[in-house]
Amino acid sequence: MDTALDVQRALTDDELRRLDAYWRAANYLTVGQIYLLGNPLLREPLTPDDIKPRLLGHWGTSPGLNLIYAHLNRVIVARDLNAMLVTGPGHGGPAIVANTWLEGTWSERYHDVARDEAGMSKLFRQFSFPGGIPSHVAADVPGSIHEGGELGYALSHAYGAAFDHPDLVVACVVGDGEAETGPLAGSWLSDVFLNPARDGAVLPILHLNGYKIANPTVLARIPEADLLDLMRGSGYQPYVVAGDDPAVVHRTLAATMDRALDEIAEIQRRARSGGVVDRPRWPMIILRTPKGWTGPNEVDGLQVEGTYRAHQVPLSGVRDNPAHLAELERWLRSYQPEELFDATGAPVDELRTLPPRGDRRMSANPVTNGGVVLRDLALPDFRDYGVDVPEPGQPMAGATGVLGPWIRDVISANPETFRLFGPDEVASNRLGAAFEVTGRAWVAATVAGDDHLSPDGRVMEVLSEHLCQGWLEGYLLTGRHGIFTSYEAFIHIVDSMLNQHAKWLKVTRAIPWRQPIASLNYLLSSHVWRQDHNGFSHQDPGFIDHVVNKKAEVVRVYLPPDANTLLATMDHCLRSRHYINVVVAGKQPAPNWLTMTEAIQHTRRGLGIWEWASNDGGIEPDVVLACCGDVPTLETLAAVELLRQHLPDLRVRLVNVVDLMRLQTDTEHPHGLTDNEFDTIFTEDRPIIFAYHGYPWLIHRLTYRRNNHDNLHVRGYKEEGTTTTPFDMVMLNDLDRFHLVIDVIDRVPGLGARAAHLRQRMVDARQAARDYTRRYGEDDPEVAEWRWVRETDPTNP
Repeated sequence: MDTALDVQRALTDDELRRLDAYWRAANYLTVGQIYLLGNPLLREPLTPDDIKPRLLGHWGTSPGLNLIYAHLNRVIVARDLNAMLVTGPGHGGPAIVANTWLEGTWSERYHDVARDEAGMSKLFRQFSFPGGIPSHVAADVPGSIHEGGELGYALSHAYGAAFDHPDLVVACVVGDGEAETGPLAGSWLSDVFLNPARDGAVLPILHLNGYKIANPTVLARIPEADLLDLMRGSGYQPYVVAGDDPAVVHRTLAATMDRALDEIAEIQRRARSGGVVDRPRWPMIILRTPKGWTGPNEVDGLQVEGTYRAHQVPLSGVRDNPAHLAELERWLRSYQPEELFDATGAPVDELRTLPPRGDRRMSANPVTNGGVVLRDLALPDFRDYGVDVPEPGQPMAGATGVLGPWIRDVISANPETFRLFGPDEVASNRLGAAFEVTGRAWVAATVAGDDHLSPDGRVMEVLSEHLCQGWLEGYLLTGRHGIFTSYEAFIHIVDSMLNQHAKWLKVTRAIPWRQPIASLNYLLSSHVWRQDHNGFSHQDPGFIDHVVNKKAEVVRVYLPPDANTLLATMDHCLRSRHYINVVVAGKQPAPNWLTMTEAIQHTRRGLGIWEWASNDGGIEPDVVLACCGDVPTLETLAAVELLRQHLPDLRVRLVNVVDLMRLQTDTEHPHGLTDNEFDTIFTEDRPIIFAYHGYPWLIHRLTYRRNNHDNLHVRGYKEEGTTTTPFDMVMLNDLDRFHLVIDVIDRVPGLGARAAHLRQRMVDARQAARDYTRRYGEDDPEVAEWRWVRETDPTNP
C-alpha cells in the first residue's frame, strides 16, 4: 500500500474542511451536554449560573467517537452503505447523542428537542440530569443496541447483529479498557463463525486512547508489533491510524476506512460468487488518538489531555473556580460555534448536508430498532411432535429429546431469522436432531471426522457463554429470534449480561418509538438433579433466583414437568415478545404425565390440580402436595402413592406448577394468582408440602403474602451435592419421596401418633436406599424403576 498516495487522495481539501467542521460541531455539543445548563451558543460570557450543579459524563473517549462517527457518515454517503454502529465505550454517551441531534434523528424521535437554539438548550439540559437521559449510549439513543454501561460485550453484539444481514456493515468501537475484559477478548474469535456469503460484515475499530479511569490500558502499552500479531492471530488484518494532528488523522482515517471497506466488499464478492467459503482475513482498524483530544491540555498545572485525568470531567470546579470557568469558555469557543450553527442555533447548511439521509443514517437504521423489522416465526404445530401418554407416567422419554425434532423443523422453516445458541452443549442437551437439517456455524479449517461443521450452520456453538449470550442479544435486538441452551449450573456465567438485557427491556417498554423485540429464551437442561455423575461443581439451580430479581413485566420462569408440557411451553416462548423466558427441563428418560391436550391446558393455566393424582374430590384436603420441576414432580407422585397405600383415608390434593410466577400475587406479577385463586387451590389453612426444583427460600419469597404462608413447608436444593446417584442426590437434599411422606406425617394435625409406624418405615427406607447405592454404585431398582399406577375408582372399574 502506498500510504502517502492513498492518504492524499482520500479527501479533497474541501472534504477535509467540512469533515473537520462536523467533528468540531459534535465535540462542541458533547462538551455542552456535560457542562451547560443555559447559554448554549455562548451568546453571552459564561457565568456560574450557566453551569450544571452536578457535572456528570465522560469526555475522554468522546472526541474519538465523534471522529469515527463523522468518518463513517462520509463512507455511508459515498458508498450508499447500510451501516450501524455499536459503541463499546458506551460511557461516551454525549458524543453519540450529539451526532444523532446533528443528523436530525434525535429531533424526529423527541419532537421537543428541535435542531435550533431552544432544542440545543434542552439537549444539553437533559443529559445526566434528573428527569433526563442517562450518560451512556442507552436505549433512549436512536441507533443504539448496546448501552455499554458494563464493558465487554460490544464485539459479540456487533457480530450478532451481522448474522443473516448480508448487506449490513456493523462498525464496532472497542475501547482499550473494554479490550481487557474476558468476554471481549473471547469475542475476537467471532470471525470464525461469520459466513461472508450470507452474513454481513463487522469492522472492529480498536480505539487506543491509552487510559482507563486511573490506569494505563494494556493494549496501548504493549509493543505495537505484539498488538498487530495479536490481531492477526485472531484472523484480522489490522491497520493503524495514529496521531494528534487533526488534519493528518482525518486524511489517514479516511484512506484507511476506504481500504477496509474495499477489502470487505472483495471478501464478500468472492464468497458470493460461488467459490469455497473459508475464513477470510477481515480488516480492522487500530485508532491511536489522545484521551480527551482537543480538550484542556493542562488544569491546575497538571497534564490532562492524553492522560487518565481526561477520562470523565476535566474541569470539575467550574461553578466555584473562576479560572476553571474561563478555561471552559476558552475550550468551547475553540470549536468556533459561530461557524457551525446559524442564527437560530441550527447546524449550518454545510453540516446538514454531510450526514446520510433517511434510513441510511446510523441513528435511524431500522435494524437498530429490531421490533420494526421483526417478523413472526413460521412455527410447526408442536402438537405433532408430542408423546402419546395412554396413562400418567407412561412412556419414559427425555423432554428435551422430544423437543429436538420440533426445534429442527423450526430451523428449517426459518432459515434466515432463527438460530440455536449453546456453549458446546446442543447435543449434550439432547437437541441433536437439529443437526439433521443444519450444521454448526464454522468457517475455519475442517478435518476428516469433524461433526456437522458448515459455513451455513444455524447452530452457534462456542465454549463461551458470554459469546453465546452476546451473539443472541445482538441477533434479537436487530429483529430476529433464537434460543440459548446451556447447562443449568453454568448459565450463571452470564448473570451480569442478563441484568443488562433485562434493564434494556424494562426501559424500552416506556420508549414509544422502540418496538418490542423477540424474547430472550433460555432452555436450561443437564440440571441440578441429574448432574449426579459430574458432582457438586455442576449442581446449582440459582439462576432462577437471579432472574426473579428483575422487573416482573420482563421475566418469566417455566418448569415443565414432562415432554408435552415442554413443547407447549417452548411454542409459547417463541411466540412471545419482549420477555426473558427461562425454561428448565430434563434431558434424561423420565415419566410423561400429561396428554398433549392436558399439557396445553396445564401450560395455559400455569399451575393446576392434577385430579388423577388427588383423592380429595369435592372435599377439602387434609394436605396439599405441590411440586414444581420434573424431578420434584416425580418424587411427589411417588410420595402420593405411598400415602395412598399406607394412609388411604388421608385426603391429598396434588398441585403442579409450571409457571413459577403464578405463585406471586397479581399485584406483584402479571401472571400472579389473586389471593382468592391461591386460597382456592392451596387452601386457607391446610398444610402445604412443596417440592421445588431450586432453592426452597425462593418459594417462600414468592408466597410470603399469602394467607396460608405459615403452613407452607418447602423442600428443594439446599447446597448438598456430590458425585453420587440420582436418588441419592434428592435424599441428600431431603427432597425424596420418603422424606416427603415424613413431612406429611409431621405436619398434618393428628396424624403423627397414628402414623408413627409408617414414619419409621420411611426413615428405614431412606437408609436402605443409601446403603444400596454405597454397595452397588447405583440406585435400588425399586426406586429407579418406580412407575405410577393409576388407582382404580371402585365406582367406575
